[in-house]
Amino acid sequence: MKEKIKEILVVEGKNDTNTLQSYFECDTIETGGDQVSQETIERIKEAQARRGVIVFTDPDTPGEHIRRLIKEAVPGCKHAFIEKEKARTIRKVGVEHASKEDLWEALSHCVTFSEETGSLRWEDFVDLGLTGSSDSALRRDRICRQFHIGKCNAKTCFKRLNQMQITRKELEKE
Repeated sequence: MKEKIKEILVVEGKNDTNTLQSYFECDTIETGGDQVSQETIERIKEAQARRGVIVFTDPDTPGEHIRRLIKEAVPGCKHAFIEKEKARTIRKVGVEHASKEDLWEALSHCVTFSEETGSLRWEDFVDLGLTGSSDSALRRDRICRQFHIGKCNAKTCFKRLNQMQITRKELEKE
């Protein structure tokens, strides 16, 4: 029996939909690429109001662009992130290439970003070695995996940690 996903998943294309629906009982909205139309944004807003939305885009630059557009236009959506290494073939990267187990893991750790910020200061971020050190990228990758916020650069990591209201104390425990 397939696991049922209550929220509507926002994905990039038909292959993502086909893969997800082969493993789970779910509905999707496809963006059709990184130029998300106003009509698609309106569908996502309606879906968010009625059932909730999980944004589940590819772990690449176009996927992050789509995620940012939706986050700004439709606040309060959940976000699922899959690691690039778990969603790739030799030539391509995308949700449709991930295993059922890895997709379920990503969907089980959705995050919602708050518009409130300020839980973490830039000075804390630097003090914790998440930027400015030779091993900062490795530290950030570990933190990003731990908090399921997707692999990202220092600026985006800092912003996402604040949006999730992660504190310095929580980061020090990791």
